[in-house]
Amino acid sequence: MSDKSVQNGTKKLAVKLGFAVVGMFAFGFALVPLYDVICDITGLNGKTGERVEAVQAGMLVDEQREVTIQFTTRQNDVDGVFKAEVPQMTLKPGEMKLTSYRVSNPSDEVRVVQAIPSVAPNAAALHLNKVECFCFQEQILEPGQTVDMPLRFFIDPKIPEQISKLTLSYTLYDITEKHQQAANKIASR
Repeated sequence: MSDKSVQNGTKKLAVKLGFAVVGMFAFGFALVPLYDVICDITGLNGKTGERVEAVQAGMLVDEQREVTIQFTTRQNDVDGVFKAEVPQMTLKPGEMKLTSYRVSNPSDEVRVVQAIPSVAPNAAALHLNKVECFCFQEQILEPGQTVDMPLRFFIDPKIPEQISKLTLSYTLYDITEKHQQAANKIASR
């Protein structure tokens, strides 16, 4: 084999490997939105739907059934208090309920937090409808501030009969640094 054919073969291999790396990066980058779409459609991973603007016209409360909902919280690198007003409540499917969560910022700095919901069992996620929720937006907490954040919701009467208990869990994340970086980018434009 000549040196020229070896160089051509090496160049072709390098180009193919370059395309493979770019393709793998693109595939990995596309996985996150694809995962979110699949979870939204199927209710996998307990992801709940977006805000419900209004209760469907004609939806009636199912007076024959009761569903118990537990409220749990977790804090991911967030100081202070984050807890549900009540640990659980029982309601009838179709019945609108209001509860709240308390969050506090014991630090001497402004904090920005975001709550991410999850529902168990997964099959119940599609039937829990939040009309008003603090999880729809970032929460800015002043130093020493304590806030009660509302959650207005209902459970769709079409929830499967075998589901009589579900858990709504929120994990609270401190996104202050991310929020400041975004603000700095906007200010530098």
